[in-house]
Amino acid sequence: MARYITTTLPYVNAEPHIGFALELVQTDSLARSWRLAGLDVFFSTGTDEHGQKILEAAKKQGKEVQEYVDYYAAKVEGLKDILSLTPDNFIRTTSPEHKEAAQEMWRRCDATGDIYKKEYTGLYCVGCEAYKTSKEIEDGKCVIHSHLTLEEITEENYFFRLSKYQEYLEEYLSKDEIIVPEWRRQEALTFVKNGLEDFSISRSKEKLSWGIPVPGDDTQVMYVWFDALTDYISTLGWPEDAEGKFKKFWEDGKTLQMAGKDQVRFQSIMWQAMLKSAGMPATGQVFYHGFINSGGQKMSKSLGNVISPYELVDKYGTEATRYLLLRHVHPVEDSDVTWERLDEWYTANLVNGLGNLVARVMKLSEEYLTEPVALTDLDHVIDAEFFTLLDTFSFQEAMDRIFALVGKGDEFMTTSEPYKKIKVEDTAEEARRDLRSLVSQIAHIALYLAPFMPATSNSILSAVHENKKPENLFPRLVT
Repeated sequence: MARYITTTLPYVNAEPHIGFALELVQTDSLARSWRLAGLDVFFSTGTDEHGQKILEAAKKQGKEVQEYVDYYAAKVEGLKDILSLTPDNFIRTTSPEHKEAAQEMWRRCDATGDIYKKEYTGLYCVGCEAYKTSKEIEDGKCVIHSHLTLEEITEENYFFRLSKYQEYLEEYLSKDEIIVPEWRRQEALTFVKNGLEDFSISRSKEKLSWGIPVPGDDTQVMYVWFDALTDYISTLGWPEDAEGKFKKFWEDGKTLQMAGKDQVRFQSIMWQAMLKSAGMPATGQVFYHGFINSGGQKMSKSLGNVISPYELVDKYGTEATRYLLLRHVHPVEDSDVTWERLDEWYTANLVNGLGNLVARVMKLSEEYLTEPVALTDLDHVIDAEFFTLLDTFSFQEAMDRIFALVGKGDEFMTTSEPYKKIKVEDTAEEARRDLRSLVSQIAHIALYLAPFMPATSNSILSAVHENKKPENLFPRLVT
């Protein structure tokens, strides 16, 4: 079966942050693992580029809005290279193909009778780009953006009949594993059972000019979420589907959306109702990761504790950055990360752990073995249990299994002491057997590292095939 996987689209009103880097690396690791398993995979990511926040940010910087989004979109797209990502498409919501898809989504929902116009007064959160219901407000503030003042807005807008899909969404969200983790599914289901309200899907063009025009009404632009959510299918060439990707990956394939925990309402409720309204299959599964904090506090520019993916790669390199995000950031819970902890993890597990083991083993192999170790068929097999760990989003557990093998290799090196035995004639052959076993072990480790640390995996396997010590995999940090 074909597999489709997508990230959310980061909002390009600022530099990309470590939380989105986590989502990208998680998604890429899954895509790589499925390809290794022989599946046909489509991996999508991109940028969300419309809305009030972006318009205001561009004005603040004195830039034309298209110039502004082009700059930050390039920053996000640059993550493909620095994080060694393998997306099949990078979709921008300002692209012509996406605009056409978003307008077609509008027309199909309208044809179903699910779009209507009315005057509305509500509390609007610029941070969310959404009107907030009473359930989403605490002490007069948005529960997500408590530092922002809610703006009371009265406008004549178009609305989507979300309330019509109450029963459908309850049924959809009642399916086991439709959302991971389970408590996010319960969160979504509770939200729906408490009663759904129709939501605004447009803004007056007089007040917000930066958006996709509403079909048939040039006085309105689409609400940014209605626009952006359509990217999950516009990236596949919908609606024309000239190459058959939409049918193959969305209609007939298995679909997975990756998102942060603040996206539950949008991804698992609004978007699923939109799909139903437009006559398309629902998303097969949505995974929600937690947030990354620093030093016990939410990351913020004012506190000076924001960690950029570019900074991570500058300091640790691409492979180590992928390692740190996948092994030391919890897949679904909030995690606390500091530069001090990152340094400790990097040095202990990569410099002194994996890197040291590979260097020691391959140095001995190059010096004392006359030819490369012949790997068996088993050395090229990834067991089904490992793939299951990835399919259940157990990134940390999978990485722990790999580094347990590193620990066993270190232990075997210590107990068997091939570096001593090989210099003594009576024990030299035993040492060579032990050394060949160690080389096979690091080759097996490399195989399991492939979805997570692909370049490291390739470097180790090349070293094994060439019987040479590789270049220093993980240099020590300069203090």
